[in-house]
Amino acid sequence: MLDIKCMTVLVTGAAGFIGAHVARRLLALGSAVTGVDNLNTYYDPKLKLHRLTVVKQTAPDKWRFIHGDLTDQAVVEQVFTDTHPDVVVHLAAQAGVRYSVTNPGACVASNLLGFHHVLEACRQTHVKHLIYASSSSVYGDDTTPPFAEDAKADHPVSLYAATKRCDELLAHSYGTLYALPCTGLRFFTVYGPMGRPDMAYFKFTDKLRRGEDIDLYNHGHCQRDFTYIDDVVEGVVRVLCRPPALPTVYNLGCGEPVELTEFVSTLHQALINAEVLPADHDLAAHMHRVSMQPGDVQTTWADMSRFMTKFDFKPTTTLRAGLRTFAEWYANMYVKNTGP
Repeated sequence: MLDIKCMTVLVTGAAGFIGAHVARRLLALGSAVTGVDNLNTYYDPKLKLHRLTVVKQTAPDKWRFIHGDLTDQAVVEQVFTDTHPDVVVHLAAQAGVRYSVTNPGACVASNLLGFHHVLEACRQTHVKHLIYASSSSVYGDDTTPPFAEDAKADHPVSLYAATKRCDELLAHSYGTLYALPCTGLRFFTVYGPMGRPDMAYFKFTDKLRRGEDIDLYNHGHCQRDFTYIDDVVEGVVRVLCRPPALPTVYNLGCGEPVELTEFVSTLHQALINAEVLPADHDLAAHMHRVSMQPGDVQTTWADMSRFMTKFDFKPTTTLRAGLRTFAEWYANMYVKNTGP
């Protein structure tokens, strides 16, 4: 088992939602952390810069940030030469299931080429453990929930899902051929403060605050396994210290799917309590029930038994508690202040 206090960790995608929270936690635990991110404009870079500020405040003497693009092999090689990481947490990716439908090139470049460059650098520098982000989307829409890791994952319904499944296969090949300890984590709908503005809960909040209507896909009957960010970070930390003998993939979700209508109702109440919305706000007047979008799946639901057995951990944050914390953060960032 690795000692987290003595580690040098490289976190890719460090200005992203999960990356910033992971970097912050590792710094708090005593690791020396280098973050790398290209700060692209998929969504407002000001939020990414805000996250980096929050991370740096955690432990300035142990934190370093590099602005770089992982699709450039020379950049990746230089980052690894400069940092000599013991462990790599690879969270950089072109996010967005729907974005991948209209921008396939960006998705392939970041999620496949960028990941290959990281894998090769890990091999060349003998990294002790590579943890990388996969996605619940790899299960597609023809797997019976709850999804277990050994279920078929060969019918992705989006290009994003296809790239994440390819990443798992690449990691398996590198891990097997070159004895590179690799662990993939299939994240299930991560949410919380400092989250991504393209995620449903954030978009709903923005629209409702502006008095606009929101669309509930599949007429509100989609189910998602919403997983709070702090639980995801705890899962990453537990995995990080235990390199596997063979390449491994785990689900990391709450294990309790929630229908979209219930989710929106819970979010709405949290926004009222945080004074993002007025107490008399009429949610029903601003909801439209619409059909499914291309690339979406009807249900995500993590079978967490393998993760629980190995790491003695299962996410415990309730949806109500998690959305309350998000709403309070949103109120402080965008209502009481002027934003990041």
